[in-house]
Amino acid sequence: MRMLCVVGLLCCVHAQGAKEQIVEPYESGKPAQMTELDRLLQSSLSAAELQFAANCSDAVFLRRVYLDVTGSLPPADGVQPFLQDQSVSKRAELIDALLASEGYAVYWAMRWSDLLRVKSEFPINLWPNAAQAYHEWIYQSLRENKPYDVFARELLTSSGSNFRRPEVNFYRAVQGQDAASLAQAAALAFMGTRLENWPESERLEFEQFFSRIAFKPTAEWKEEIVYVDPEPFTELALVTPDGEAIQMPATGDPREVFADWLIQPQNAWFARNMVNRQWAWLMGRGMIHEPDDIRADNLPTHPELLGYLERELVESGYDMKHVLRVILNSRAYQQSSLPSGDSVSAAEHFACYPVRRLDAEVLADVLCGLTGTEETYVSMIPEPFTYIPSDTRTIAIADGSISSPFLQLFGRPSRDTGLFAERDSSMTDKQALHMLNSSHVLKKINKSTWIRQVSKGTLDREKLTPLYLAFYGRKPMDAEVRIAQQYCAGKGKKRWAATQDLIWAMMNSKEFLYNH
Repeated sequence: MRMLCVVGLLCCVHAQGAKEQIVEPYESGKPAQMTELDRLLQSSLSAAELQFAANCSDAVFLRRVYLDVTGSLPPADGVQPFLQDQSVSKRAELIDALLASEGYAVYWAMRWSDLLRVKSEFPINLWPNAAQAYHEWIYQSLRENKPYDVFARELLTSSGSNFRRPEVNFYRAVQGQDAASLAQAAALAFMGTRLENWPESERLEFEQFFSRIAFKPTAEWKEEIVYVDPEPFTELALVTPDGEAIQMPATGDPREVFADWLIQPQNAWFARNMVNRQWAWLMGRGMIHEPDDIRADNLPTHPELLGYLERELVESGYDMKHVLRVILNSRAYQQSSLPSGDSVSAAEHFACYPVRRLDAEVLADVLCGLTGTEETYVSMIPEPFTYIPSDTRTIAIADGSISSPFLQLFGRPSRDTGLFAERDSSMTDKQALHMLNSSHVLKKINKSTWIRQVSKGTLDREKLTPLYLAFYGRKPMDAEVRIAQQYCAGKGKKRWAATQDLIWAMMNSKEFLYNH
């Protein structure tokens, strides 16, 4: 009951922030700069009688962009310098620095691993070292900023050992090894479409591109060779999804034919899928929703904007970071999560930044980082294949089969289907109860030497400020300092319990649990 009271008090402060400080700490009074992306979006918003929200504050932007690009909170000692920096280019410079950082490659490798189903399934499908090699290939590709067309072509056309040519695990990670299953995986990942929605005749023709993929074991346990069956077959004339007729030769690799068609600059399937997915990863939902359900009757909310991003991707040489940079530097991305009007569809149309709960892996890392503790993982796969060094961040775990009760509770995807909706970022009653009542969270707070130091002596602004910088990326408001001091005052020997309550309340606030 004691902790619930302080949660309620802090929630009241945040609600009253509209009266006390409407601009800070969540919104900026400075005018936002408009980009070409924003002009296209504004045109669509005006047609829907919507308008942009205010520009978000520097504190909100700092926390948001760190979470979206690196899957981590900004370092507490880096918050004040950024907030005090008066340079008009500081946001753009931070975006460039984060996209060039190790954190970007680590976090976005996790995103791609969800899509590409990087997961060992003992004793079938991927063996753990194959899953680890596959993840490492994805990570290195992102680290070197491999062009998207090269990235896709290598995944689609590679042959060889799934231990020594990690990219062939694109096919090994699919649960079925028949042409239909492999075709579905390729269409989902690189075209953003679900073959079950296609007419049967078109679906069967599409499957022919993957009909000659074969698998064979080697003398090494669990190693498998992915190859193209060399036996000649009847020459076919296929029609691609955009209506183009293609001759399928009797010999050779049909995957090469498909990849050559797919990555053509004029092929809208390829670029549209990628930029819509990137938009969804940054903005919570695609302009075509769901991002893997692109079809003629599922229209984008902002077609001109989607077309603009497609052109940006193609003209940049399929530079994935370039498109992310365009989005991150836009007013659309940097606007407040508080809509300017009362429309319930503001977030759906991107008239404000869509609030969403932290990814399960990110939340686990944040809790461990703030308390100086570690997470415990479980797996059906035996040691030593599941050994995780103690300093490994949860977002960096290669194998999706290595999990924990916390990750499962908070919606980490199973990586069975590659579907966007497999990751559940909604907040449930069970999750709320876990954060409020679980020994898992309490033990982390109890083990934190940093938090214990806060409980010693008088609780003042000087002690609260580092907490707020670490948890929220901002300084505490006057009302927050006042309520925290009132709650902890006069507790005497119970000061530690009162401090626990305060930290627990901060961990349970929406400002902490959500990216806003």
